[in-house]
Amino acid sequence: MKTITIKDIAQKCGVGVSTVSRAINNHPDISEETKTMIMEVIKEHNFIPNNSARNLKRLDTRTIAVLIKDIDNPFFQKMIKVFEEEIQNRKYIFILQRIDSNQDEIEVALELIKEKRLKAIVFLGGNFSHQEGKLQELTVPFVLSTIAMTDNIDKHFYSSVSIDDVNESYKVVDYLCNSGHNKIAILAGYSWDESISKLRIEGYCKALNKHEISINNNLIRYTSKNRDSHTMENGYQLAKELLESKEEFTAIYAISDSMAIGACKAILDCGKSIPEDYSIVGFDGLDITNYYNPSITTIRQPVEDMAKETTNILFDLINKKITNQHKIFGGELIIRQSSGRLED
Repeated sequence: MKTITIKDIAQKCGVGVSTVSRAINNHPDISEETKTMIMEVIKEHNFIPNNSARNLKRLDTRTIAVLIKDIDNPFFQKMIKVFEEEIQNRKYIFILQRIDSNQDEIEVALELIKEKRLKAIVFLGGNFSHQEGKLQELTVPFVLSTIAMTDNIDKHFYSSVSIDDVNESYKVVDYLCNSGHNKIAILAGYSWDESISKLRIEGYCKALNKHEISINNNLIRYTSKNRDSHTMENGYQLAKELLESKEEFTAIYAISDSMAIGACKAILDCGKSIPEDYSIVGFDGLDITNYYNPSITTIRQPVEDMAKETTNILFDLINKKITNQHKIFGGELIIRQSSGRLED
C-alpha cells in the first residue's frame, strides 16, 4: 500500500500544503471548518506527519502511563508521587490518566498505546475483573498495583503488587475479638465487588470463625450502587444506617480509613462516644488517621514500598530481565484511640 503524504492530504481536501500544515500544528490562522475537514481526512487515512512521527518514535521509548481508578481516594496520593519520581528518575515520561468507574480500563489503555505509543502501563486501584483474552490484547508490559485479581485468571498473564487483603483484614478483626468484641460490623464495598472488598470480608469472616463467633449478615453493610465506596460520605451513611437498624454491635471495621472517618462522625453525631460506646478501626494507614480526634486504629499499608516495587517490576519487564512477577506485602496494625477493650 502506498504511503500517503501531506500533498495527498492537501489534494483530497482541495487546499494547499501550507493549510494542511497549519491544521496539523493547530495554527490560529485557519478556520475551524477547514481544520475539522483536514483532520477528518488525516484520521481516515491514518496519516502521520514527519514531525509527529519523530515525536511518536521518541514517545514509544520514553512514555509510561499510570491509569488510576478512584483517584479521589487519598490512599493513592503518595503512590502517585513515588511513581512520578521513579519514572522520571529513569528518564521516562510520566502520564497520569484518570479512569472513571464506568470506563473499561483495558479499552482506555489500548487507546493510549495507540495515541501515545506507550512503553508500559501501571494499572492502579479499582476492581479488575477482565478475562485472560482481554489482558492479552495489551501489547506493552503492565503491572496491576493495589488491585486484587480473581483466581480465574492465570497469573502468567500479568504482574501484580498488592497487600495480603485477607490476612491483614483477619489481623485487625482478630485484634477486636481479642479485645472482647463479638458483635463486629463491617462497612464494605459493593455487594458485587469480587476483589478487595470481597477479600477483606473473607478475612473478617475468617477471624470470627477462629473465635467461634457466628456471622451475622446484618452486620455486613454493603455500599449502595449510587455511592462511591471508599469515601468518608459513604462511611458516614453506612454507619448511620447501621445505627438506625437497631442491630446490636460494639465495634465497626471499615475497609478503608476514609470510611472509618465517616463512621466516626456518624457515631459522634448520634451522641455516642468512641471507643466507650463503639470501637472503630480502618484500613490503609492514611496520615489523617493519626490526627483525627480520636486517632484511628488502622492497618498501615507500605505504600511507598509498594509503589517502588511496582516500578521495579515494570522496568524489569521493559528490559526483559524477568517474566511476570507477583509481590504481596504485609501491613502493620497501628492501635490508637478509636478502639478499646470491651468491658464486661
